[in-house]
Amino acid sequence: MGIIHAVLLGILGGIGIWDSRVFGMCMLDRPLVLGPLVGLILGDLQTGIIIGASLELVMMGVVGIGSATPPDTVSGSILATVFAISAKLDVSAAVALALPIATLGQLVGILCRTVNGYFVHQADKAAENGDYKGIDRALWGGAILFFVAYFLLVFCGALLGSTVISAFVDKIPQSVINGFSVASGMLPALGIAILMQLLFNKKNVAFFFMGWTITALLGVNTVGAAVIGTTIAYVIFQYAGNKKTEEAAAPAASDDLGGEL
Repeated sequence: MGIIHAVLLGILGGIGIWDSRVFGMCMLDRPLVLGPLVGLILGDLQTGIIIGASLELVMMGVVGIGSATPPDTVSGSILATVFAISAKLDVSAAVALALPIATLGQLVGILCRTVNGYFVHQADKAAENGDYKGIDRALWGGAILFFVAYFLLVFCGALLGSTVISAFVDKIPQSVINGFSVASGMLPALGIAILMQLLFNKKNVAFFFMGWTITALLGVNTVGAAVIGTTIAYVIFQYAGNKKTEEAAAPAASDDLGGEL
């Protein structure tokens, strides 16, 4: 693997992780897109399309819900396609290789999110002082952190090869992995606290406790809770709409008593 190819792949990794963070939701982080791009860089578009499509089927359900950090599809897709093209691996071997790489990318993502807390505090301080340029610097600082981290991950992975990456993942102490898991497990509590700041008022607090009741006490899953919430919202919308229609259709009260008391 030449260093120029490794640099281009690293840039692709940084751009892919920026998807939904800087560019909006352009689907640049999906294996279906990354695979062919890797194939173009390495001169084997056909294999890139095949591996990308196969990895998309596997990672289609890998979605970050709330504050959960799923296995990283960007580094896993890029490096698995790289190793499949360079080592002439078949689809099944490439898919199996993508999983440990995605796990390593997941740990890098948790680390980046943890360090990003510094930039959040910097943005808060800048906002208190009315420093708009300071806010921009803080926000770009977090984005650059993600870009550099995944650039280095993909760059080093492409240069070192699949054997070194797999061995590195296997040698990570279980205590470190457990520590990252505990740290990421604290993020949902922070997310709930932020959510309560928005919902905990007289108008919306009933819906908050209703959602907690049907999920925590009744054991309804997320899909069921969404259906119940949508039904309640529809009923409220229909009731409010009918009430406004009735009020508009009601004849206005007349002040003319017609000579009668």
